[in-house]
Amino acid sequence: MIRRKLTGGLYGAAAAACYGMNPLFALPLINNGIGVNSVLFYRYVFAVIIFGIWVKFFKKISLKITLKEFFLLFIMGIMFSLSSLTLFMSYTYIDAGIASTILFIYPVLVAVLMAIFFKERLCFSAILSILLTTIGIGLLYNGKLGQSLNLTGVILVFLSALTYAIYIIGVKNIPAIKHINTAKLSFYVMLFGLLVYVINLKFCTELQFIHTPVLWLSAIALSILPTIVSLEAMTISIKLIGSTPAAVLGALEPVTALFFGVVVFHEQLTPRIITGIITILTAVLMIILAKDKHR
Repeated sequence: MIRRKLTGGLYGAAAAACYGMNPLFALPLINNGIGVNSVLFYRYVFAVIIFGIWVKFFKKISLKITLKEFFLLFIMGIMFSLSSLTLFMSYTYIDAGIASTILFIYPVLVAVLMAIFFKERLCFSAILSILLTTIGIGLLYNGKLGQSLNLTGVILVFLSALTYAIYIIGVKNIPAIKHINTAKLSFYVMLFGLLVYVINLKFCTELQFIHTPVLWLSAIALSILPTIVSLEAMTISIKLIGSTPAAVLGALEPVTALFFGVVVFHEQLTPRIITGIITILTAVLMIILAKDKHR
């Protein structure tokens, strides 16, 4: 039992840390003039190919779906892809570490949306989490010395968290999707999500080509570590230790992104920014644990 929990914890930590590597591989591409839609096209197309081979030939999972599942997965794929798009767009306006921290409010948004549309009761912990989240974002917004965050960047990352929250609610509450194998679900979400960038790039006629081996490695790593490895490791972690402990370990996502942002990209950290980050992480962990206790 102890070994199972330890293994699950390590997988959960690895999944969160890998997802936090998004800026590490995305920013070199963006900083070298590759547009966000092109960056995400490469991420999704490599992920679909590699993950599809892994699911079909190694995990031996059938990829057959019904017509009803097709339409529902199509919608889920678009929502998931829009979350990626708005997050990566926010990197061009605000520090990636701060963007990743604001993104982490999605469990709070899930609780709010469930209360509005599914009449789920908001407990005291949820209300307190919403208040703390608001305070935390306010601290981040005025985090740098005498400077405020770019409002466009804040709105974009908030939209990213919102679309991801909608995606999670759909996956958990739509009966026709709940029974689908997790790996199959992830494959089709990425496949249909890829269409967003195909269309945005006018059917790839505006796709920017990557010219250097280092940037090709960044694109491939972006599709493997923060996407496939993170996805698989989180799935294993949930099976071994449950969704709540795995979600708590998800706090390593913004921490990892902040680490690489400061160490590699020289993003600024001030006491006020640190306080805002801790406030948001506390709020999200509170709501995760409160949900588990309620269940």
